[in-house]
Amino acid sequence: MSKSLTTRSEDYSKWYNELVVKADLAENSGVRGCMVIKPYGYAIWEKMQAELDRMFKETGHQNAYFPLFVPKSMFEAEEKNAEGFAKECAIVTHYRLKNDPDRPGKLMVDPNAKLEEELIVRPTSEAIIWSTYKGWVQSYRDLPLLINQWANVVRWEMRTRLFLRTAEFLWQEGHTAHATKAEAVEESEKMMNVYADFAQNFMAIPVIKGLKTETERFAGAEETYCIEALMQDGKALQAGTSHFLGQNFAKAFDVKFANAEGKQEHVWGTSWGVSTRLMGALVMTHSDDQGLVLPPNLAPIQVVVVPIYNSDEQLEAILTEVDVLMKAFKKLNISVKFDNRTTQKPGFKFAEWELKGVPVRIAVGPKDLENGTFEVARRDTLTKEVVSKDGIVTYISDLLAQIQKELFEKALNYRNTHITEVNSFEEFKEVLDTKGGFVSAHWDGTAATEEKIKDLTKATIRCVPLDRIEEAGSCVFTGEGSVGRVLFAKAY
Repeated sequence: MSKSLTTRSEDYSKWYNELVVKADLAENSGVRGCMVIKPYGYAIWEKMQAELDRMFKETGHQNAYFPLFVPKSMFEAEEKNAEGFAKECAIVTHYRLKNDPDRPGKLMVDPNAKLEEELIVRPTSEAIIWSTYKGWVQSYRDLPLLINQWANVVRWEMRTRLFLRTAEFLWQEGHTAHATKAEAVEESEKMMNVYADFAQNFMAIPVIKGLKTETERFAGAEETYCIEALMQDGKALQAGTSHFLGQNFAKAFDVKFANAEGKQEHVWGTSWGVSTRLMGALVMTHSDDQGLVLPPNLAPIQVVVVPIYNSDEQLEAILTEVDVLMKAFKKLNISVKFDNRTTQKPGFKFAEWELKGVPVRIAVGPKDLENGTFEVARRDTLTKEVVSKDGIVTYISDLLAQIQKELFEKALNYRNTHITEVNSFEEFKEVLDTKGGFVSAHWDGTAATEEKIKDLTKATIRCVPLDRIEEAGSCVFTGEGSVGRVLFAKAY
């Protein structure tokens, strides 16, 4: 098969776009800025979804579903949130079309079908959910309210890229209500940690936990916790956010409860989410010039078996051997595919599964049957090994765990060697231009300095790391006093 990709060093952006399409993950649709997620890409998303859903339920959350449309007045109730998303909103103004008298066979908006109140297509669901919570919460006995929804949202992006930024995308959004500030803060931190665990243990992506600056904070939140990852081109990617909302939405929608003494109080809120943007992070963190590299914990197919034969008799003998092997893998919950297509040669199949990032490939031919061996190829290192059939199942099981671990370690090593401390603005610019990655620098804490640095370098403050050392220093740009370093980077 034709699988040649633009190399990462040649044009990273083009490499990414080609890979997403050629590996059958997604493609652009007939709708501007919207994508079609293809079965192979959706299978990866389903695995992500399943693991996250399990983690949410283990932490006491339940799934629900809320409407796609939000009345404009309801959307406007929390002013900061409304202002923050206003430029990205799609709006429904009419509810009917009719035949166009001037253009036969064409339709036009029926001017008599104007909505009494315009509807916003949700860019996020705080407004509709908090307006609902008003009816669900009366007493402290109703709290905490721990709800998650799996949904699609629309943000009218002008410049789009598959998975990373699309006008419509899939995500989950958690929305919780609590009796105390301390409980809500604890929830916000807990969900950030759930995201970090998922990124590291399933996606094999190391992340930095931190707080967003006021400028980068979610509109309507008092604090935004985040996890930040680093891609192979030295750009950062926000991989998940968890927001402490204070009582902002509770006050906007009058969500109150009677405490144990019978006194009325507003609840404290959180919201948190990750989206199909994680698919982009997965592709960019591990993949190479040959195609996708998938961590075994999220690969839809963990092992592919390719037969090599010249006659029906040889194929029959291989089938008998492979059948035993596949049953043994399935007992261990290892997802395996036997590629028995007669329409393609082994070389084509090898190239296709390499492009699609299947972690382990097993080739078996007449010689292997004679010798009692299998040829095992690793996708991440592109190395091959001849393995005895007697120990093959244990070998593959251990190998998958090893690949998962080594992918994380490789990404961690790259990330750690691309965090650079700087003390002057010249040094700051030089590191950004030549090395990339996270630039650790002192900042004076003002939005004006943050904005000026962004204008001059395109780098933003990705986070104030939660584990940063408090130390007196001088702002890298203004020379004013600083209480600690923050992480800057160019970002997706």
